[in-house]
Amino acid sequence: MDTKKESIKTGFTEAMPLALAIAGYGLSYGVLATQANFSLSATLAMSLFVFSGSVQMVTVAMVMTGTTLTSILFTVILLNLRNVLYGAALSEGLAPAKKWSWLLAYGVSDEPFVLGSARFKKTGPDPIYFAVVTGIFYLAWAFSSLIGALLGNNIDPFKWGLDLAFPITFTALLIPSLKEKPMMATAFTASVTAVGLEFVMPGNEFTIIIAGVLSPLIGLYFKRRSQHDK
Repeated sequence: MDTKKESIKTGFTEAMPLALAIAGYGLSYGVLATQANFSLSATLAMSLFVFSGSVQMVTVAMVMTGTTLTSILFTVILLNLRNVLYGAALSEGLAPAKKWSWLLAYGVSDEPFVLGSARFKKTGPDPIYFAVVTGIFYLAWAFSSLIGALLGNNIDPFKWGLDLAFPITFTALLIPSLKEKPMMATAFTASVTAVGLEFVMPGNEFTIIIAGVLSPLIGLYFKRRSQHDK
C-alpha cells in the first residue's frame, strides 16, 4: 500500500474512537457555554480558533464565577504552556513538512500528542498521519460544540455523564503508553499533584494548571536524565 494512503487510513482508524469521546466532551462545552450566557457565535468561535477543550471549559467555568478577564488570560497562558513541550517533542516527527509546520502546530494538544508520539516512535516521521488525526479531532470538536450550543438548556451534560466521556477515553488511550520512566514520571506527578491539591484546597481552579505545567517538566527532566545516562 502507498505510504501516504497507509498514513491516512491509519490516522482515520486510530482517531475515530477518540473523536467520539471528544464529541461528547464538545457537546458538554457547548451546553455549558450557553448556560454561561455565551452567544452561539462566541461559543463556536472559541472552538474554531482556540481548539482546546481544557482551556475552553476552564474559561467557561471562570466566566460563570465572575472571574476577571486578566485572570482568565493568565490562567489560559499557564494552562497552555504544556503545548510548548508537546511541540518540542513532536518536532522531529513533523520535520518533513516544514512548509506546513505553522498549520500543523495548531493541532499540538493532548490527544494528537499521544497518538502522534506513538506513531512516530513506531514508524518514524509522519506529518500526514498527524494532519489526519488533528483534522478529525478538529471537526469532531467544532461540530459537537455547535450541537451543544444549539441544545442549550435542553440537556444536562452532568446527568448523562458527557463530561466524563473524554477523560475516561483519553486515560484508556494513555495507559498503554506508560512504559518508559519519563511517561510514568509525568503521569505520576500529575496524579499526585491533582489529588494532593484537591485534598488541601478543594475546588481550587489552579489545580489543573499547576498539575498541567509541573508534570511535563518532571517528565522532560527524566527524559534528559535517561539520555544522559546512555
